[in-house]
Amino acid sequence: MAEIIKMPRLSDTMEEGTVATWLKKVGDTIEEGDILAEIETDKATMEFESFNEGTLLFIGIQEGDTAPVDALLAIIGEKGEDIDALIKDFKANSEATEETPEKEAKKPVEENVEASIPEPVVETAPVAVSNSNGRVIASPLAKKLAKDKGINISNIQGSGEHGRIIKRDIENFNPATVTQSTALVAKFVASGEENFDEVKHSQMRKVIAKRLGESKFTAPHYYLNVEFDMDNAIAFRQQFNSIPDTKISYNDMIVKACALALRQHPQVNSQWFDDRMRLNNHVHIGVAVAVEDGLVVPVVRFANEQSLPQIGAAVKDYAVRARNKKLTPQEMEGSTFTISNLGMFGIESFTSIINQPNSAILSVGAIVQKPVVKEGQVVVGNTIKLCLACDHRTVDGATGSLFLQTLKGYIENPVTMLV
Repeated sequence: MAEIIKMPRLSDTMEEGTVATWLKKVGDTIEEGDILAEIETDKATMEFESFNEGTLLFIGIQEGDTAPVDALLAIIGEKGEDIDALIKDFKANSEATEETPEKEAKKPVEENVEASIPEPVVETAPVAVSNSNGRVIASPLAKKLAKDKGINISNIQGSGEHGRIIKRDIENFNPATVTQSTALVAKFVASGEENFDEVKHSQMRKVIAKRLGESKFTAPHYYLNVEFDMDNAIAFRQQFNSIPDTKISYNDMIVKACALALRQHPQVNSQWFDDRMRLNNHVHIGVAVAVEDGLVVPVVRFANEQSLPQIGAAVKDYAVRARNKKLTPQEMEGSTFTISNLGMFGIESFTSIINQPNSAILSVGAIVQKPVVKEGQVVVGNTIKLCLACDHRTVDGATGSLFLQTLKGYIENPVTMLV
């Protein structure tokens, strides 16, 4: 007997999912445990395996389409089985009575005979975004795919953040349109008409917008800025990394230092809820990782109890799997404090939005060499700027300041982290 497969709820916060890829097609034989599709949730792209056996008779959500949880995803049954009545009954009994945004957008045009006919959309010529040095901005994966396919990446227009070329741009690139598009650009530039491209929001981008908007407009943020001496930290890292098969980063040191400081300042390690405040006795630090579609925050659990090499191995593993969309929702839940580091991009200082329900987030800039005063003398020194964003409902200014003083002790004298 045919069985209906619904859009699964793959995380606690998932409300809808997008089918990224179907790994089976209608007519394929399905065994229990077979991967049916890759589904993009609000946190990651995850493999969805079948708990049924039989033949894939129907696909209800096509690749790239989005649907709410419990929508009709597929039907598995015996080959040749009539499923028309089953589909009809499912739609009749469905509690989801609202039309999809795409249908709602089309409805007024279909019902209003006086609606104006939209102007045809004309593709612009591919123009790759480049930096001041003329280098095309693209993800490493996009560059590799372009090289493998023999595609001149400078002919591709990126759809990522700030025009960055990402994987889907390479996969969707059609060389045959380049010459035609170039001619169209010349035509429309001469006529003065404007052109644009629209990129559909991914599930991750929609959730990022929703969550950060809620945080910024509900939590009263304030910011504490400090600058730490990094000379001892640089020397400590060089000595630590001289141990065979050992390599730690400055970010690993900051994660460890924050974890130890948070144990001494539980108010900064707290979380705000509508009816209560939670003071956490454990330290789970979220480490922000940039990916093609936005930002994910995998969590280093019990960071204060882990060694520097253990933290380094965990963060590196999370970063690699985040970029390959292999993180599980469980690995991105439960943080009590967050660190965002843009130092590797040359950013000296910035502020971040708190990752609710946490009470604080630390922004980490680049290590900069500059003149500093030590013992009354101007010498060459290395400094780093950090900004602690706090929720004033849980963390007062003095509390945040004391936390930063403790953090300063660990970062400027990192050997104390080993005591």
